[in-house]
Amino acid sequence: MRFVTFRLKERKPRIGIAVPEGVVDIGLHLPGAPTDMIGLIAAWHGLKPSLVALVGSGRLDYFSEEVALLAPVPRPGKMLGIAMNYAGHCALGAGQRPTDQVWFAKMPTSANSPFGEVEIPRGATRIDCQAGLALVIGRRCRRVSRAEANQVIFGYCVAMDFSVNDRYLSDSELMLGKSFDTHGPFGPWIISADEIEDPHRLTLRCHVNGLKCQELYTGNLVFNCFEQIEHLSKVMTLEPGDVILTGASGGFGMALSPARGLHPGDVVRAEINEIGYVENMVICE
Repeated sequence: MRFVTFRLKERKPRIGIAVPEGVVDIGLHLPGAPTDMIGLIAAWHGLKPSLVALVGSGRLDYFSEEVALLAPVPRPGKMLGIAMNYAGHCALGAGQRPTDQVWFAKMPTSANSPFGEVEIPRGATRIDCQAGLALVIGRRCRRVSRAEANQVIFGYCVAMDFSVNDRYLSDSELMLGKSFDTHGPFGPWIISADEIEDPHRLTLRCHVNGLKCQELYTGNLVFNCFEQIEHLSKVMTLEPGDVILTGASGGFGMALSPARGLHPGDVVRAEINEIGYVENMVICE
């Protein structure tokens, strides 16, 4: 199933299930169900039979053009990303595969909708973007082994990681450069983990203004999705709705030679073959 957070015109956000022609509104048919995505994720195992039956009924509440998709988890408790986690990306840095996992945080306020506009902050001149696979945690957990990690994943999304390079390079502070408002679009939905046979057999492509600038295969992750969960859960409790960016390769901007930053009017699109795509226009703040 493909779970979405959406809005009808100016109304309050709602949660639903994406179907080929539009959206099924969960709240209309299951009035006792949670009304936000984190609540739905936490209640997933108990609600799953009802949700499967709802999809099987063939209902359609809204056509695609009637809804605006928001970030599937509009305000994640955590947004965490692993750096230099593809061999191609490592070559752009020190040139060696890392032996340890290196993590950064994107603040929850950077979360953005899959088709939302991404702002260039005032005074910024070096904007980079990278596409990657994101996973969404499904239940509260701590000290999860890599062998059991697949059991705590609710689903997967396409994610874009925008960075203000002039800020984090000058400040030696990765988190600030990663955490500007609007700089974490993801979606277009959360595809439930039971629909992805193996998250390490996916192909991701990224285009800027129609020009392909990135293509990667998730089987080339230095540290795979399950190893990442094992590592993070040694340190912190992971909770329903937490978003983990599993790595990106190269990307666009500082990775190119010569380097080229993003400019107002640029359109960035990232897609994963079994999930979907996100597409964002860059604008001035």
